[in-house]
Amino acid sequence: MQRDRAAWLMPQTDPLLHTVAHNLLDRLQDCKKTFPSALCLGGSLQAVTRSIRGHGGIEKLIVMDASHDMVQRCKNDYHASNNENIETTFVVGDEEFLPIKESSVDLVISCLGLHWTNDLPGAMIQSMLALKPDGLFLAAILGGETLKELRIACTIAQMEREGGISPRISPLAQVRDAGNLLTRAGFNLPGVDVDEYTVKYPSALELIEHLRAMGETNALSQMNAMLKRDTALATAAIYDSMFASEDGTVPATFQVIYMTGWKEHSSQQKPKRRGSATVSFKDIQKQFGNQS
Repeated sequence: MQRDRAAWLMPQTDPLLHTVAHNLLDRLQDCKKTFPSALCLGGSLQAVTRSIRGHGGIEKLIVMDASHDMVQRCKNDYHASNNENIETTFVVGDEEFLPIKESSVDLVISCLGLHWTNDLPGAMIQSMLALKPDGLFLAAILGGETLKELRIACTIAQMEREGGISPRISPLAQVRDAGNLLTRAGFNLPGVDVDEYTVKYPSALELIEHLRAMGETNALSQMNAMLKRDTALATAAIYDSMFASEDGTVPATFQVIYMTGWKEHSSQQKPKRRGSATVSFKDIQKQFGNQS
């Protein structure tokens, strides 16, 4: 429901989503090989499809989202864009049950979408199975430090007004978990790096409107249905008093975890067999340890 709503609230260009999509796709420039067929999963589909031209030698693209309205919005944008030289198919589907044949695509991209899955390891395994040997998995998810200012303000307001707290912001993966997730899903050569983006808003209310337009408001099934009006106003006031900048704006932190992993192939570099080392670390320490 949130994705359906966001499909029509989302502006044509969102600086945050565009920046994350650009930085994610920029990693394809570091690869010598090309990726003729690609699958783009959920999240910031529009930002990815607008920026994907000229990256990775992509010839065929499958755009997939669980929201019918979001897929329709992407289809409308595609016909109005200059990307028609990329053969594009639009599919309504679930990341946890990909309607894609095994070993059928060279590249799987997910930009700010996988953190919404109920079973993140399972969704990543599905992506790995869809890749051809030596295929690349490229994803960006929101990390645990995202919206830390809003979490603090909301917690204090609920304690003051309601005498307790309930989950108002969805749980997110920590940086330390990302590498383990890639390994658990069966990817080789896992890589993880992190960026933090600070976005300034006139007030906390504009932040909430932006989250709603991105489809990033809380969707926890156990969440209390309504946030009381006085609690919401207290949250905005606490946010402003604790975090407001000198220019009157309030900052919001978005931590983005970028993940890369490759499906196994014989051409990939492999670690040496355990115990095959010919030089002892003790010898290295003796030779170089006193030079610091």
